[in-house]
Amino acid sequence: MITIKDIARVAGVSHTTVSRALNGNPLIKKATRERIERIAAEMNYVPNYSAKSLVTKRSFTIGLFFSSIEQGTSASFLVDAIKGITHILDENYNLTVNGIDSVQHFSNILPQRFDGILVMSQSDEDNAFIYHVKKMGIPLVVLNRQLEDPGIMNVVANDREGVKEAIDYAALQGHRRLAIIEGKSGFKSSSERKQGFMDSLIAGRLGLNPDYFASGDYSIESGYEAMGRLLELAERPTAVFCSNDDMAIGAMNACYARKIRVPEEISLIGFDDIMFARYTNPALTTVRKPIAEICELGASMLIQLLQQPETPPQQLFVKTSLVVRDTVGAP
Repeated sequence: MITIKDIARVAGVSHTTVSRALNGNPLIKKATRERIERIAAEMNYVPNYSAKSLVTKRSFTIGLFFSSIEQGTSASFLVDAIKGITHILDENYNLTVNGIDSVQHFSNILPQRFDGILVMSQSDEDNAFIYHVKKMGIPLVVLNRQLEDPGIMNVVANDREGVKEAIDYAALQGHRRLAIIEGKSGFKSSSERKQGFMDSLIAGRLGLNPDYFASGDYSIESGYEAMGRLLELAERPTAVFCSNDDMAIGAMNACYARKIRVPEEISLIGFDDIMFARYTNPALTTVRKPIAEICELGASMLIQLLQQPETPPQQLFVKTSLVVRDTVGAP
C-alpha cells in the first residue's frame, strides 16, 4: 500500500507537507499542492481513513436521519434526498441513512461517530432527537420542516402556499367540488398541505365538505383506497388533490380500474413532482417541491458549518411551483 511517506520521497518534500497538501491546507502553495495531488494519483494512493480519523479526531461520516424510513417516506422522496446530498459530499465523507424512530438510544449519537448530521424532518416528534444532536455539539442542519428555533440551520419549502396555488388553479378551471387525500397523520407536511387546501376553499367561498377529506399515508396503496372511497360517494368530487405524487398515482389507477377517465370525468393534482409524474398517462399536474435542491442546499450549509463552526444559523425557504400537465380539465 502506498503511504504518504512514499509520496514524500518522490515529491522531494516532507511527509508533513504531503499530508497538509492532500488535506487542502491553505499554507501549502497551490503549485505544490497540485504537484503532490498529481503524484498521489499517479501512484494510486488511497487514504487510510482509520489512521486519518485517529489523527484528526474526525469520523468522516455524515448522518442523514429521516423521521421514519418505513412509515410515510416514499421511495422517490428517499432517493431524491440522497441524490441531492451525495451531489454535494465528496469522496472524503461517508453517508449513513437512518430513521429516527429506529434509534433506540440517543446516547449512541455522539461527535465521535458523526462529523455532522442532516435531519429530513417530517414530524414535531423529531424535536427530542434534534435537541440531543444540538446538545452534543454535532454540526446540524434540519431540512423539510420549518422550525421555530432560529438557532438551528433550517432549509424548508412552503408547502402550504404551493397547495393553495394548485387549488386556486383548479377552481379557476371551474371546479367547485374539490376533495383531498391527506398525507400521513402526525406529519407536519400533511397538516401544512391540508391547510393550503382549506385556505384556497375558504378564500374562494367554496365550502368544506367533510366527505371530501379522505385519509392516506403517502403510499400508492392508500391513494388507491382513498380514491375508491371518494368515487363511491353519491355526489363525487370533480377534482381531487393528493398530498403526494405516489398517492396521486394510486388514485389514478383507482379511476382506471373503474373506467373513470382523467381528466374528462375527474381531475387529479399531486404534490412533489417526482420523476414518474411526467410519465403517467395522462401526465400528472402537480406541485413541484424540489427535494433534491433542498438537500443540496442543506448539505452545502453543513459543509460550511464543518469548515467554519462560527457560521451564524439561518432559515432558508425554497419556492414550490405548480407544474401544469394533463390531469386537470374543466368539470
